[in-house]
Amino acid sequence: MKKRDDHFQVEMLEGAKLMGAGAATIASAGAAIGIGNVLSSSIHSVARNPSLAKQSFGYAILGFALTEAIASFAPMMAFLISSVFRSQVLIFIKQAPLSFQP
Repeated sequence: MKKRDDHFQVEMLEGAKLMGAGAATIASAGAAIGIGNVLSSSIHSVARNPSLAKQSFGYAILGFALTEAIASFAPMMAFLISSVFRSQVLIFIKQAPLSFQP
């Protein structure tokens, strides 16, 4: 009975790992909204004052780059969550092989 409980604990850990990796990718939706805000603000500022188009373009590119950096951290965290918990679970499974008998 102890091995079966351990197996359920491993399955719960796997499920939590997948949910955590999925939750980490939600940040890419926020980054997409941020990029839209940066570009729309750039368009509005150029429409209001066309003489500052070059200067505002530099700020828009900086805002785009910083927002894109957040978007690149989201998949990195998802892969990190997946790989860290995977190694510990595989070690646990190798130490305690399961045999299900009703």
